[in-house]
Amino acid sequence: MDNETQTTAAATSNSSAFSFISKGWREVRDSADADLQLMKHRANSFKNLAASFDREIENLIHSAAPTFSVPAIRQSSEIDFMKKLQPKISEFRRVYSAPEISRKVMEKWGPRAKLGIDLSRIRSAIVAEVDETEEEDIDGIIEFNKVRRERRASFREEGQFGDWEPIRALKTRLREFEKKNSSVEIFGGFKNSEFVEKVKSSWKAICKEPEESKEVPPLDVPELLAYLVRQSGPFLDQLGIRRDICDKIVESLCSKRRNQLVLRSLAAGEPPTVDHDKINDELDLRIASVLQSTGHCYEGGFWTDFMKHDVSDGKRHVAIVTTASLPWMTGTAVNPLFRAAYLAKSAKQKVTLVVPWLCRSDQELVYPSNLTFSSPEEQENYIRNWLEERIGFKADFKISFYPGKFSKERRSIIPAGDTSQFIPSKDADIAILEEPEHLNWYHHGKRWTDKFNHVVGIVHTNYLEYIKREKNGALQAFLVKHINNWVTRAYCHKVLRLSAATQDLPKSVICNVHGVNPKFLKIGEKVAEERELGQQAFSKGAYFLGKMVWAKGYKELIDLLAKHKNDLNGFKLDVYGNGEDAHEVQSTAKMLDLNLNFMKGRDHADDSLHGYKLFINPSVSDVLCTATAEALAMGKFVVCADHPSNDFFRSFPNCLTYKTSEDFVAKVKEALANEPQPLTPEQRYNLSWEAATQRFIEYSELDRLLNNEHNAVKLRSNGKIIAKSVSMPSLSEMVDGGLAFAHYCLTGNEFLRICTGAIPGTRDYDKQHCKDLHLVPPQVENPIYGW
Repeated sequence: MDNETQTTAAATSNSSAFSFISKGWREVRDSADADLQLMKHRANSFKNLAASFDREIENLIHSAAPTFSVPAIRQSSEIDFMKKLQPKISEFRRVYSAPEISRKVMEKWGPRAKLGIDLSRIRSAIVAEVDETEEEDIDGIIEFNKVRRERRASFREEGQFGDWEPIRALKTRLREFEKKNSSVEIFGGFKNSEFVEKVKSSWKAICKEPEESKEVPPLDVPELLAYLVRQSGPFLDQLGIRRDICDKIVESLCSKRRNQLVLRSLAAGEPPTVDHDKINDELDLRIASVLQSTGHCYEGGFWTDFMKHDVSDGKRHVAIVTTASLPWMTGTAVNPLFRAAYLAKSAKQKVTLVVPWLCRSDQELVYPSNLTFSSPEEQENYIRNWLEERIGFKADFKISFYPGKFSKERRSIIPAGDTSQFIPSKDADIAILEEPEHLNWYHHGKRWTDKFNHVVGIVHTNYLEYIKREKNGALQAFLVKHINNWVTRAYCHKVLRLSAATQDLPKSVICNVHGVNPKFLKIGEKVAEERELGQQAFSKGAYFLGKMVWAKGYKELIDLLAKHKNDLNGFKLDVYGNGEDAHEVQSTAKMLDLNLNFMKGRDHADDSLHGYKLFINPSVSDVLCTATAEALAMGKFVVCADHPSNDFFRSFPNCLTYKTSEDFVAKVKEALANEPQPLTPEQRYNLSWEAATQRFIEYSELDRLLNNEHNAVKLRSNGKIIAKSVSMPSLSEMVDGGLAFAHYCLTGNEFLRICTGAIPGTRDYDKQHCKDLHLVPPQVENPIYGW
């Protein structure tokens, strides 16, 4: 029983062992089959690689021969080597793709056997070929042997292949072949070809890493304070803080930015000097870049109205508003008239001259020779005829009238009502305010800078000098000074001062934008021709011409002549003028026994004045004396005070300035003893209205507007343009709007208007103005609704 049991157990164990061996063998066989399939796949891949390599070699050989000029010796050795190598690679592919390789592998397969491929035949063939090539290129084979000794590798895949030195040597040889001078010449054209360059650029564009977005750092406290101080400059100026102090504060707060500018200048090879304008530009750029990075866009403030004139017909509209009109022969009546004519002459813009209309009662007080007009059309015809007689061409501009009243105390015309409403909204583009402070003292209406795109003020009169001569003049001058600052800042974008004799107003620059009547230049040319012919051009001595009021230089003239009466013994002076102080002036001169001959006022171009050689003008209250410019244009000597109002005339050789009363006597004697020099063409042009108009367009920034350029100020940062005007809110503009609103509220109170010297009833025009100008009554124009 026991024996049977043992026999059964032994048979069971043998069966289990055989089953285990069979199972193990199946697994080994399956694994070997899988390895064999993998080897076949590898062999096929290598065969395809070899075929591809053959094609590349053939393309290389065929493309190199006809295209590139290569040295014959080195090229033939390398190319022959590749041609001889090509059959060996084909043989290698044929041998190892044969079915026998599978059988040989299976015969040598064992559980622990290593599968190796005998490549001796191919190696022998390639080495033999390489040995033959050694004789042709010794340098190359030395490098090849060196690489063959140093670099040996094995290729294994679940088994171990033998060293594949010929293939490694082939790769090394190909690399060395590319490094050769001949190969450089072969591949040079290919590498430098347009196709390769395009591929490189495309690849660089694909592989280029995106630039990291550079975040703009926020503003620091010093930058914010600097911007606040700079924007508050006009307001601080009204408080008595000078502009240079504000500039120094801004410069100290921007010390970091200044150091950067100095380093930038040094790097650019420029002198390390940084002016205030550069610091302001850098601060503007900094503010604009920060605001732009946040996506902020400034669309106007509380006081700003952006519903302005749109240029639809391709022409700009210029409205010139002045405080006087012909036949009143004053500077604010004559000069704006010439400005309108010469601006309209270019035909680039449409021009409208807006002048005051006086009722008949006021006309009798203002206009000379009891000249009056019954209608605006009649006065317009008079103005146009007077102008065309002097300029020699027909001026194409429009003349409009606004209601005004004459103030005997101020000896000037005060606007009645809102002057801006007499310019249609369709023509409200560019406004030129002649005497902006005068026009806006009692202005109660729409803000000029809200209605117009650009507002330029031209200062004609030194009101402070006149006011100081009155009772309590110092106090009045102090108040008027700040009121002038107030209204010009609130209602103007730009202010032009004819000379430094005027008040220093906000947003102002100094420039003489006045010319002389062309008639005076023709008189000067005629005088020069007479002198060339040997004729006597000047048969008379000295004269003075001006409105006969003390402030127009009559006080200075009488004082000088009375002080040096003995030094100027025999000197006779003819005086032409009319005015309110005529009786007092003549009485004083008679009492002092001065040799003055008083005559009625007349036009400076009158024939009776051509023969005078010397024009004397001792006035220091003028801003820019028109009579002085006219006398120089006629080729006369001019003796005038060394005063800022005469700075423009210093460049003319016939202008003799004096500093003391003794110097005055010397200059008068010098002029009477000599002949004036004829004007050069350049000097005549500088006195003309053509030159004055060009200066006006430049200094008022009208050239940019007339050329339809954008009003935005451009700032450039790293090649990127930032629009300052649309991205930067201006504290100054907000303050200006607040000042304009406050002025509107104050001028709306009749009691305050009368207390400050306004003519009663001038907040609105009266019934007579409605009748003369065919206006709607102010109660209908601006109705007041109540319970």
